[in-house]
Amino acid sequence: MDKNSKRLEALLYHAKPTPGKIQVVPTKKHATQRDLSLAYSPGVAEPCLEIAKDINNVYKYTSKGNLVAVISNGTAVLGLGDIGPEASKPVMEGKGLLFKIFAGIDVFDIEVGTKDVEEFIQTVKNIAPTFGGINLEDIKAPESFEIERRLVEELNIPVMHDDQHGTAIISSAALINAVELAGKKTEDLKMVVSGAGSAALACANMYVLLGLKVENILMFNSKGVLTKDNSALSEMQLKYATDKKPMNLEEALVGADIFLGLSSGDIMTPKMLLGMADNPIVFAMANPNPEIAYNLAISTRKDVIMATGRSDHPNQVNNVLGFPYIFRGALDVRATKINEEMKMAAVHALAALAKETVPEQVNIAYGATKLTFGRDYIIPSPFDPRLIAVVAPAVAKAAMDSGVALNPILDWKKYESELFDRMGSDNKMVRMLINRAKTDPKKIVFAEADHLDVLKAAQIVYEEGIGFPILLGKKDVILELKNELGFDADVPIIDPKTPEELTRKNKFAKAYWKSRQRRGISLFDAQNLMRERNYFAAMMVNQGEADALLSGYSRSYPSVVKPMLQLIDKAPGVSLIATTNLMMTSRGPMFLSDTAINTNPTAEELAKIAIMTAKVAKLFGVPPVIAMISYSNFGSSTNDSATKVREAVEYLHKHHPQMIIDGEIQADFALNPEMLKAKFPFSKLAGKKVNTLIFPNLESANITYKLLKELNKVDSIGPIMLGMGKPVHIFQLGASVEEMVNMAAIAVIDAQELEKRKVKK
Repeated sequence: MDKNSKRLEALLYHAKPTPGKIQVVPTKKHATQRDLSLAYSPGVAEPCLEIAKDINNVYKYTSKGNLVAVISNGTAVLGLGDIGPEASKPVMEGKGLLFKIFAGIDVFDIEVGTKDVEEFIQTVKNIAPTFGGINLEDIKAPESFEIERRLVEELNIPVMHDDQHGTAIISSAALINAVELAGKKTEDLKMVVSGAGSAALACANMYVLLGLKVENILMFNSKGVLTKDNSALSEMQLKYATDKKPMNLEEALVGADIFLGLSSGDIMTPKMLLGMADNPIVFAMANPNPEIAYNLAISTRKDVIMATGRSDHPNQVNNVLGFPYIFRGALDVRATKINEEMKMAAVHALAALAKETVPEQVNIAYGATKLTFGRDYIIPSPFDPRLIAVVAPAVAKAAMDSGVALNPILDWKKYESELFDRMGSDNKMVRMLINRAKTDPKKIVFAEADHLDVLKAAQIVYEEGIGFPILLGKKDVILELKNELGFDADVPIIDPKTPEELTRKNKFAKAYWKSRQRRGISLFDAQNLMRERNYFAAMMVNQGEADALLSGYSRSYPSVVKPMLQLIDKAPGVSLIATTNLMMTSRGPMFLSDTAINTNPTAEELAKIAIMTAKVAKLFGVPPVIAMISYSNFGSSTNDSATKVREAVEYLHKHHPQMIIDGEIQADFALNPEMLKAKFPFSKLAGKKVNTLIFPNLESANITYKLLKELNKVDSIGPIMLGMGKPVHIFQLGASVEEMVNMAAIAVIDAQELEKRKVKK
């Protein structure tokens, strides 16, 4: 995609279907006149009077306790500089989105139209009663230091400038572990810093708190090393100024233990890196290009311990590891400030978490057999689901211990459970799936690439590194659409109906005829079928010319699945093909089966569907807790439909006792743990959170997933084919571009798993 196309895509993302990235959503019922009279006049007077009696009641009766202001004046926006408050708003909305999806915190973004420090401070102070916390963002130094200092002193709610402290906190955690791996002592370390802005100064300050000596730090700005005779330096910069003779970066790095880069890309050369001490620690965090490229650094020195700001390399210093959870912990104990003790608690919590056994779903996200603490894993992954339950409590405890918590937590187990519940609406699963696919992309046939949306999906798959598309369809149409989309990558285009493909068609026809000649298929029939794109695409996968296949956008599911079932064998040991849909619900990811293949499965077939669905859930790092759904509960009906579900459960309890599965059970009981435990305490599901539903027939499963998708705007990935011997997946008619991209990631992961099984054999 060219620059103009990327620009248009970004603009379209922010403009459609609704301008912006965040919105206000009511949390109370508002359908009736009674609801409205409670929400506003006259009912609203009662909480107002209670707050007037005791101002602390504002946390009891309003959203203040979970509301953070993301505030900027637009003077230092990302790499764009001073672009003004209005132009900074998309960034502030984006920050709000991150607060919400990672920690369940609501945000109002506030853009302030002043560069005057005093006016800015007064504006924030005047609106502070609305909020439980203040996140300062993209304010240029040195003004940002004074603004934060004053607001921390003069307000009684948490205030933090994440641009300064976020990078400092995350990189400090990385530094603790890097120093340990390097076998060095912090107090002996010599560090060179490229960059003297707010983030670099905050990092240096925190490293000093960890034991690094100020006199062992050399800091550079764009004009060179900071020296004490430079009158242009701020008070904070003077702290790191030297009285040594002027030197360049290469000279400063000779014998240095640490290089901290928060400046510009590609300023560190291999020669500079070679001049550093043994086991050098290099934090090259300029974006998008680090001060030295990751691959260049590790090829230059095998002993380097490297971190960057990029997600495509190990050890990403990503602020999202910190600020959502720091504010979460601070809000939950109603801290009056975010102090050094709280920041340092986050540092040590992150450092310690990197040494813990990594959850399987994180390994899955990175396509790793087992991530372990070491040079390539010194800080946790942003995908780690434990972050909220590790960092937030550490911050909350530090707030309590340092005397700034007004609402101490008494039951830590309950608090941890509440934190995990907050994450139910997060869509981490999609990010994890795509990230995993990108670790080992595969060749994917898009069988309907002459449709605009399919080609858009293929373009995204290619540009995001998810897979290598092979485009099937009318070549002239595909070329015209590619030009329209700005998709200028040289990817294969195949039109099965053209003379150019005659040799390949004949090869495929003979292979298909050979496999089906005793099942009523003639060579002539096979040759005719190979003119059909879905038969041709399936044979590409069968013959190893592609790793995976995607189709179904423009045709009904049954018409597309037929050639797949005819041409693609079942997986070894599998006697039944089924499908599941992965639904990203407000309670977390849920698997629904069978949504597309088996019309009215028997008890035996239901058991097989449950087993296959459980395997897929585990593949995605979700321990399956399965409810076999019916209209009856545990024998309350003797109807055939309920009976077969009961028989399937009895079979699974007997032959697969390790599975957490039960039924037959009504959907509301299955999804309400308290109600289930109260009414049916004997159930294997009592007290557990169900994440997999097996339906008694295709009709109920298909209707349910489509209702969820349309009424609740739940993201759906699927139907995911279960039991196929090759990675073949079929879209529902008219699937969205996003759904097709997600399905492509599933297809790649499917191909990766098939490859692993072959290697094991």
